[in-house]
Formats: sequence, structure tokens, C-alpha cells
Amino acid sequence: MDTKELLKKVRKIEIKTRRLSNHIFGGEYHSTFKGRGMTFSEVRQYQIGDDVRNIDWNVTARYNEPYIKVFEEERELTMMLMVDVSGSELFGTEQQFKNEIVTEIAATLAFSATQNNDKIGLVLFSDTVELYIPPKKGRSHVLRIIRELIEFKPKSKETNIVEAFKFLSSVMKKRAIVFVLSDFIADEYKQTLKIASGRHDVTGIRVYDKHEESIPNLGVVQMQDEETGELILVNTSSKTVRTNYSKYYQEKVNYYKDSFAKSGAGTIDCRVDESYVKKLLGYFKRR
Repeated sequence: MDTKELLKKVRKIEIKTRRLSNHIFGGEYHSTFKGRGMTFSEVRQYQIGDDVRNIDWNVTARYNEPYIKVFEEERELTMMLMVDVSGSELFGTEQQFKNEIVTEIAATLAFSATQNNDKIGLVLFSDTVELYIPPKKGRSHVLRIIRELIEFKPKSKETNIVEAFKFLSSVMKKRAIVFVLSDFIADEYKQTLKIASGRHDVTGIRVYDKHEESIPNLGVVQMQDEETGELILVNTSSKTVRTNYSKYYQEKVNYYKDSFAKSGAGTIDCRVDESYVKKLLGYFKRR
């Protein structure tokens, strides 16, 4: 992709997702994810209805009339976007591939965080951490993140969510808001997720295509595993083959839901042909 085409794509995503974050998600994001606490701002004269527990007795004694301490929320937070860039994210049978929807969701979340003057960082992972962009503030930083999400070419097509969570724990010592965007066709990450959720506010966003859930009866067809590149002949007319695949897929989905629920982490399921806007808003309102 040449520079002109890349910038055009970045701009298109910015216009769409920034409008969403400005008009829809800004307030929802702010009310959902609270700051670290309250910090002292100033003192002012006591007014009827003020909490007497906030009276500043030193200032009151000095001026011989009641003054109270005014506090404001310490708002600044850090958002980490952890994005799966393995081969399976290139799957898509509807209007968009999974990785395109993931990019839009990540951009919307990033602009929502920017509105609240929060820092945003990015981790791109396959079976290893492919790219890490440390948290920073500002529009230009968000545009760099979008650019990487569009253009980045991973070295590996396989997935290892455990490595991604281990890396998060090593670089993020302070509590952060963490969104993990993946299809979660993986396993054995429950323990590392639990550790990460104990330190951070974690949400898994599962992006999937409805045609991944089952195999249609198409006879004998050649299929390629997007993560390993292996080509195999599959007899899709076999009911056993179709049943086993559906069972395998559902086991991965159940593992994802069970792991996040038991870790106290949130989840959002977003099919590529559904509105991710409604899914995000619904999640923020439930929180």
C-alpha cells in the first residue's frame, strides 16, 4: 500500500470513528471508567447542603467563617489496546474482514480516551508480541496507532494470548483500562488473564464471522488454515466432520466466556455483520 492510499484510509477511519467517539462514546466512556480518585482542588465558602465532612478547619479558624475543601476527580487514565494480528483475523465472508472491524473498534475507543485526555498504548500480538507502542496522548498518536493497525504485517500467523498477557504485565505496572480484540480461537490463557484482570480493568472484544461457526455442506473442498498455512481436503458432506468442527468452535467460545467471567473481566461479542456501535454502547451502559 503506497503512502497516499494509506493516508486516505487513515483519514476515512478517523472521520468515521472520531464522529462516533465525539457524539456517542465520549460521555459513556467517561462515566464507565473512573479516575484513580479525588484530588484537592481549592477551598471556598461553605454553602447550605455542602458535606460538613469537607470543612477545612484551619481556613475556617483563620477567617472565622466556614470554608470547605473542593475536590475533583483525578481523571487521567491509561488505555491499552491489545490487538490480535494472527492469520485468522484476515477471515471475512461479509462486507468486511475481521481485522477491518477490529481497526474501527480500536480507533473509536482510542478517540474516546483522547477526549478524556487519557493515554493510549498499543500491543499487536500473534504467537509473540509483534509491536508495542507505549502509551501517549493526542490525536497524532492515535493516528499512528490507526496507521499501524491498517498497515502492519505480522511475522507470524499463529496466536498465543498468554504471551500477550505476560508482556502486558511486564510493561504496565500501574492499573490500566485494557481492551483485548481477538477472535479468541485459542486456549490455555485463563491463568494469565486472571493475573492481568487482578491488576487492570480488562475487557475482551470477540470479533467473529457467522460463517466461522459451522461448515456448510459443499462436498469435498480444499481448505487452508490461516494460521499454519496448511492445505487439506475436507469432506464437508460428512455430518461427523461438520458436527466435530461446530463442537470444536463452540468449545473455544465457551472457554473464552468462562475464562473472562471467572477472572472478573468484561466481554463484548461482535459479529462482523452487526453494529459494533450498539455493542459498545450496550456494554458501557451495563457497566
